[in-house]
Amino acid sequence: MIRATLRNLATGPVAGQMRRFVVVGALTAGLQLALLWLFVDTAELNYILGATIAIEITIICSYVLNNAWTFRASRNTGVSEYLSGLLKTNLVRGTAIPIQIGVLAALVEWGEIMYLIANVVAILVSGVYRFVLDSQWTWG
Repeated sequence: MIRATLRNLATGPVAGQMRRFVVVGALTAGLQLALLWLFVDTAELNYILGATIAIEITIICSYVLNNAWTFRASRNTGVSEYLSGLLKTNLVRGTAIPIQIGVLAALVEWGEIMYLIANVVAILVSGVYRFVLDSQWTWG
């Protein structure tokens, strides 16, 4: 399933949708990195706590953008449908939080990589997982 999804990035029926998902992901990843920096370097939170808070904020932003643009053909429109979709994406992306935090912590603690750079890698690792589940369940 993941191989087929990756192959469809260049060609196939979901290629445009996946590209829009990547653009939204890049925008929200930038927001997440800015929030993470703010929480860690300015508010002096632990990078794991800061990342968790930043992730949840960007989950909501991602949903709003993806619902309006990426998955516009199957967007959630009514109040009940919109809130249900927000709950679904939170469940999908919430299950990706341990993946992202685990990669982040491993790279920082064992790889001695700066937390912001490690977070970029962690976002990329969990991104495919999020796309497959969101496209199949949240907007499927």
